[in-house]
Amino acid sequence: MFDSLATHVVRFLARQGLLEPGSHLESAIHFFVLDTTKIFALLVLVIYGMGFLRAMLSPERVREYVRGKPRWLARTLAICLGAITPFCSCSSVPLFIGFVEAGIPIGVTFSFLIASPMINEVAVVVLAGTIGWKMTALYVGAGLLVAYVGGVMMELFHAERWVEDYVWKIQVGDAKLPSKPRGIAARHRFARGEVREILGRIWLWILIGVGVGALFHGFVPEAWVAKNLGAKSGLVSVPVAVLLGVPLYSNATGVVPVAEALLGKGVPIGTVLALMMSIAALSLPEMLILRKVIHWRALALYAAILAVAFVLVGWTFNALA
Repeated sequence: MFDSLATHVVRFLARQGLLEPGSHLESAIHFFVLDTTKIFALLVLVIYGMGFLRAMLSPERVREYVRGKPRWLARTLAICLGAITPFCSCSSVPLFIGFVEAGIPIGVTFSFLIASPMINEVAVVVLAGTIGWKMTALYVGAGLLVAYVGGVMMELFHAERWVEDYVWKIQVGDAKLPSKPRGIAARHRFARGEVREILGRIWLWILIGVGVGALFHGFVPEAWVAKNLGAKSGLVSVPVAVLLGVPLYSNATGVVPVAEALLGKGVPIGTVLALMMSIAALSLPEMLILRKVIHWRALALYAAILAVAFVLVGWTFNALA
């Protein structure tokens, strides 16, 4: 259905004399229309469905799942909760405060923060719909591992000493967390609001991500890609991809078209995974949000640990491939 729509759009523009059939521009526009319609359709369906389910799961219950558990189990639960409950950015800081004040170790909290932006139901569904379940499984598995190890590393460095003082002064329950809607009608309104709120925040980033992917797909020569990010570039392509991911932030969903275009140009899977993870979890906006809660030293440590982890993931998957 989506491919048919993209084909009709391209043919219409060609009949109007706005593009030449078989040109680079035609390829780019077809890619843009196809991925834009597919991603937004999936977004509406998935965000609404998960919003309705999240309306039944209060943040207080999330904290209770983790509090008092053995360290390894608490970390595993936090990672799983981060993966399946992608709270919006406006909720991430209060949740962090709630986790810390509830007595949850800082490393466990960071594991949650790593998993939440990198792995969410929207990114998983969109990834599977565009590049297949094999790639999706690799991305999710690597993301879970990075979240676990990253949290352990933050704990080893005693990152709790770099949490802002006001966080420790907040009593349990004082953080302004969203309340749980009651009743089907209220949950429907909540889910509908989630669609408006999340789409309102990310629609531009999705268009930018799809646009970058379309331009890359239509205009960037395969020889250039093979030379700069392909297998022949050796170990350098993965660190370069991680560095490029920071300023290229869209979000985990918006980067899917870019990743799809990179794979289509022959970029190794490890390099693409490293880029996706960097864009999702090492973005400047995310760092600015976290700065409200932790000092710059903790942010620098956090970014360094993730950058090294993403490079190692990229090298590993490239070697296996």
